[in-house]
Amino acid sequence: MTTNRRSFLGLLGASAVASTLSSPAISQNRQKWRMVTAWPKDLPGPGVWARRIAERINAASDGRLTIQLYSAGEIVPALGVLDAVASGTAKMGHSTAFYWMSKEPAAAFFTAMPFGLTAQEHIAWIETGGGQALWDEIYTQFGVKPFMAGNIGMAMTGWFRNELNTANDLKGLKIRAPGLGGQVYTRLGATAVTVPAGEIFTGLKSGVLDGAEFLGPASDMPLGLFQAAPYYYSPGALKPNGPSEAIINQKAWDALPSDLKAIVQHAIGIENMFGWAETEWNNARIAATLPSHEKVKLRTLPSEILTVMKTASAEVVADVASKSANAKKVYDAYKAVQNTQSAWSKINLGNYLNKRDS
Repeated sequence: MTTNRRSFLGLLGASAVASTLSSPAISQNRQKWRMVTAWPKDLPGPGVWARRIAERINAASDGRLTIQLYSAGEIVPALGVLDAVASGTAKMGHSTAFYWMSKEPAAAFFTAMPFGLTAQEHIAWIETGGGQALWDEIYTQFGVKPFMAGNIGMAMTGWFRNELNTANDLKGLKIRAPGLGGQVYTRLGATAVTVPAGEIFTGLKSGVLDGAEFLGPASDMPLGLFQAAPYYYSPGALKPNGPSEAIINQKAWDALPSDLKAIVQHAIGIENMFGWAETEWNNARIAATLPSHEKVKLRTLPSEILTVMKTASAEVVADVASKSANAKKVYDAYKAVQNTQSAWSKINLGNYLNKRDS
């Protein structure tokens, strides 16, 4: 009895010592990251994607990596996400690449390109066509690691206070259109304005904006844009694909153990595909109600406007490609991918849709 009791007490003491020694180690292995976003809290589409990415990482890592989410303006402004992540103010961010065009023109190709890749074509390029390697290379200068993190699919042209009948109707308008789409409008005589999502309604209501492109019905309708600009135009030729990005401070990423890297990458990847599927579903569901909506005037852009947009788009993209060696490199890769993907989409998906819906 005495021997057994001493053995038990000895084991208990050893266990206590081991527990004491291991507790700091466990604590040290738990990390908390800030994640800043360019979106209002829980904005349908990208705001929700950002939240769910944080929740997926928190759950899958069992608390070893906790992501604390901050909406636009809570720590940094909507357009300050890249700088915050690059500097380490936040370890992670959720935004979109065309916001960084002034820093690096090549960034434009990793988001919406006027008359460019569709969502499925873009995903194919990034995942299997060499796009991710190019993206990583371009973002090295910022000190961040990028990932696709949700996709709005094809956007709408956007909301306008007055009806558009000819290309001349665009001249003199102030249109919220960031990225290359904004440059297209500028070439057509409008003034492109970049404002965060949360400020679009106020701009339209006050008359500071005459029109605004954002995303699609699932994200646009909750912002109430129709109350200030009732004319809602399609198709979204200037934004046929709308990927969001998750960016991670490169040093923080490199310091993660391999299993946490896998958890983060899979959490983002799952949300990228789920977010796209959810948006397609919700856009279709909400779009079905628009023809009977008393305050929404659903319109298709006249052929004349689409034609001049396409011409201006080719000029804008070529101009961006000439601005840096990086931009030219990515442009060449992008065009090669688009030529291959568009040929396949045309002979298969295009023909199918024409027959299915005729």
